[in-house]
Amino acid sequence: MSRTFFAFFLFVSSYSVVVGQKIHSLEFASPKAMRDYFTYAKDKKIVSGHRGTMEAGLPENSIAAFEAVLRKTPAIFEIDPRYTQDSVAILMHDAILERTTNGKGKVSDYTWDELRKLKLKDQAGNITRYGINTLEEVIQWAKGKTILNLDKKDLPLAATAAVLKKYNAYSWVWVTVHNTEQAAFYLAQNPEQYMSMHIKDQAALEKFKSSGLPYDRMIVYIGPELRDSNLKMYQFFNNKGVMCMISAASTYDKLKTKAERAEKYGAIFAEGASILESDLPMEVGEVIGSF
Repeated sequence: MSRTFFAFFLFVSSYSVVVGQKIHSLEFASPKAMRDYFTYAKDKKIVSGHRGTMEAGLPENSIAAFEAVLRKTPAIFEIDPRYTQDSVAILMHDAILERTTNGKGKVSDYTWDELRKLKLKDQAGNITRYGINTLEEVIQWAKGKTILNLDKKDLPLAATAAVLKKYNAYSWVWVTVHNTEQAAFYLAQNPEQYMSMHIKDQAALEKFKSSGLPYDRMIVYIGPELRDSNLKMYQFFNNKGVMCMISAASTYDKLKTKAERAEKYGAIFAEGASILESDLPMEVGEVIGSF
């Protein structure tokens, strides 16, 4: 093999590795730039990975899972911060360790130094090589790559707000809020805070309308399934520039075949949702690409 050909071979090989590792990224220079991106527009479609992903033998709520998804499709991620015994916020959906790690017992009974020795499990219960991630390391990793949506577990609202303030993370970290009181609290801490707001029925909508809270600081989660009543929600919020989200994690992700799931994912976007949250975000990304 000549030196010239060998050098070219090394270049091509290196380039292939770099290309193979390329990820889709969402980067915003300011909270306003992020808000502009998430303003409703017809035919805009966004994938949200529920707990990251449960695909490809990857453990949920892990940086490894987020990166794998971003290699396949642009996406945002709903994640679950939970406190250890010594008040370190880690990513863990369940209050107990058995389902997602090789540990046993309550998360709150262990310190971070103890929990960091554990390994995460995949959806099938296989132990992976990946360890638990802390909220702060995930926030730092996500900057310039994606949006994190922090679900409400056992962290007090004030503690979550303090972490966001520490990293000035308002252009890439959202908070899930279940009522107008929680929304008002976060906006009082920082008016730039963006939220995923639960408004799943007419009563919740009327309460929000009377609250005086702004429409341009949120997406709206309206439920887990296709319903005729969703249409009024889509129309109301889309006219306000607000994107609506459906989560298929507890519903259509459970269908047995990929074709059945794809049909429902397509129907969700056709009905009027702009954001689809799923345990299978790579698969949803494929569906979007086939439209």
